[in-house]
Amino acid sequence: MENKNVTIILVHGAWGDGSHWRHVIENLHSEGYKVRSVQNPLTSMDDDIQKTKDLIDLQEGKVLLVGHSYGGAVISGAGNHDKVVGLVYIAAFAPDKGESLGGIFGRREQPAGGANIVPDEKGFLWIKYDKFHESFAQDLNPEDSVVMSLSQKPIHGSIFAAEAGEPAWKTKPSWYQVSDNDRMIPPATEKEMAERMNAKKIIHLDASHASLATHPKEITELIKEAVEAVS
Repeated sequence: MENKNVTIILVHGAWGDGSHWRHVIENLHSEGYKVRSVQNPLTSMDDDIQKTKDLIDLQEGKVLLVGHSYGGAVISGAGNHDKVVGLVYIAAFAPDKGESLGGIFGRREQPAGGANIVPDEKGFLWIKYDKFHESFAQDLNPEDSVVMSLSQKPIHGSIFAAEAGEPAWKTKPSWYQVSDNDRMIPPATEKEMAERMNAKKIIHLDASHASLATHPKEITELIKEAVEAVS
């Protein structure tokens, strides 16, 4: 099969897990690509970067990292690994050294979904169950949206204050997908981050934050294009 020399590692974001990539995984696997999906604890940025590096360590040969949402901050750090040859950002954060996710959020008026994030007594952040669909995945079918909502994995609030280290996108080729109807990260902020990293290709989708679930075909094609470029 094709492109066995590059392993694609998919990195989920906040309020989700590796299964958010379900349709992308099915597409890539069926076409013969070697694909893995990390399960990050969402307990701290360092923990998530280390867990992603652990999965990179297990692979033979080159690795392409693909990050959704907060997963973009994770791949920006983990991407400095020697095996990593490229990065794909899916409606994702791409912080520069010293930046925090909270600081990036603060550049613009809070997106609509931000009002529906609530902390628990241990400092983990949740999206209100009955507001998940409208905040995170308004273009997803209601059945899948309910499953995403009720199985959501919270993220620790300290992650939004953590300062990023030197990002891999400064030295490795990158690709970016902007969700034009994103209610979790402002689309204008996504576009800014994509342009700042000098992405090899930027695509815009008429999509919610959950573009990986609602537009898996387009996401798959962007990943395949990146694989071809780094093979």
